[in-house]
Amino acid sequence: MKIIRTVDEMVSLSKSVRKGGATIGFVPTMGFLHEGHLSLMRIAREKSDILVVSIFVNPTQFGPNEDLDSYPRNFERDERLCASENVDIVFYPSKEDVYPRGFRTEIVVKELSGILCGASRPGHFAGVATVVAKLFNIVRPDVAVFGQKDAQQAVIIKGMAADLNFGIDIIIAPIVREPDGLAMSSRNKYLSADERQAAPALYRALSDAKSAVESGSLSNSSEVIEMIRDKILLAGDFRIDYIAVVDPGNLEEIDEFRAGDYLILLAAKIGSTRLIDNILVSI
Repeated sequence: MKIIRTVDEMVSLSKSVRKGGATIGFVPTMGFLHEGHLSLMRIAREKSDILVVSIFVNPTQFGPNEDLDSYPRNFERDERLCASENVDIVFYPSKEDVYPRGFRTEIVVKELSGILCGASRPGHFAGVATVVAKLFNIVRPDVAVFGQKDAQQAVIIKGMAADLNFGIDIIIAPIVREPDGLAMSSRNKYLSADERQAAPALYRALSDAKSAVESGSLSNSSEVIEMIRDKILLAGDFRIDYIAVVDPGNLEEIDEFRAGDYLILLAAKIGSTRLIDNILVSI
């Protein structure tokens, strides 16, 4: 496994790999890896000849009062986990190399970036889209794999890749959960023992809502949102950011249910930790 720390070296190597006819699979991460990340690597490994994983805590997607400085980091552990998944290249650049002095470009996916998580985290998705576009241009992958847990991010990245003609196969992989249902996240380490015990209530509420919608017990989004809110607030000291029912392709909010697929998604804080989750519903 090769560790690459500069943009120039990664660009040179990716050009060499592609010139040789090999395909590149790519998993961008912010490190502090867990089983969810590893599941993405396994998919990318199956779809490509050379597997590249980036580890970069991207400062432009953090707001001024968010956890950039305290975001969990452990490169030695991440390196071991990547090696265990037969990763070929770990791209581990510095902030100064990714954003050199004078950098001033930003990518905004209009309409999708200011809703849901984007409403409470202004600028977040511009930071995500910009760094992912940069990483795509540096790594030049044929396939890139992202997780369904960050559902809004997944829709934005797929839209950006199509709009800007990256020609990359974007794969969205299923959410990986703890045995009690909590969606795996690097930020779960922030949870206290009591908060960790309460946190699976988010998925339980989503699952109950899915069952109610698919059985016909709930017929519109208002009923779904009220049901989920009540269950979450009874389960612990949560502060709900949003609960929404949307079209999974474009994130447009849904009112009445008809035959088709829907995405129920939410964000809530418990203690100082912001948790997100979602579930797909088919009628």
